Amino acid sequence: MIKILIADDHAIVRKGLKQILSETSDLVVTGEAGNGHEAINKVYENDYDVVLLDISMPGRGGLEVLTEIKKKKPDLPVLILSMHHEEQYAVRALRTGAAGYLTKESAPNELIKAIRKISRGGKYITASLAERLASAIGVNAGKLLHEDLSNREYQVLCMIGSGKTVKQISEELSLSVKTISTYRCRILQKMKIKNNAELTHYAIKNNLV
Repeated sequence: MIKILIADDHAIVRKGLKQILSETSDLVVTGEAGNGHEAINKVYENDYDVVLLDISMPGRGGLEVLTEIKKKKPDLPVLILSMHHEEQYAVRALRTGAAGYLTKESAPNELIKAIRKISRGGKYITASLAERLASAIGVNAGKLLHEDLSNREYQVLCMIGSGKTVKQISEELSLSVKTISTYRCRILQKMKIKNNAELTHYAIKNNLV
């Protein structure tokens, strides 16, 4: 029996995932978490075979939680579930230690297939993501400006690029306006970009939104 922890801040999503997995004989949900802090604590206190982790949770985001999980239990497979297209977060998630990446639009049978595969030590990625990964690690692949950003800075970049204000981002991530403004300043400095308009143009050009 494969024991699973579902970490997602939306109760209705957790309920839907539990319903899908309840129809299988070898998969069982033995834990749920509604935020990143709770997910980390559950992993520390219990034994799971697979973690289903939403990448966009308030407070400690999915990539930060993933980093903490891999520090504590490096062999625990984590499948990232995201509403974002692969272009935005998949490569970064896999580099951070995820065993797989699926969008929430994926079919239920694909989710079940992914869980079973990563529980056996494999990786689960789509064919299109495999091509993107090959390009990202190619010897002659040019490094893009956003690749030097931390995971949180990258998240803030994507949110600014999608048109959200600093205040909206602070509310969504449960962080102070001052903290988000600091991230924004770091992003501008690292990427040598002058303002939000240029950030938005960059994000659109590179398919980050």
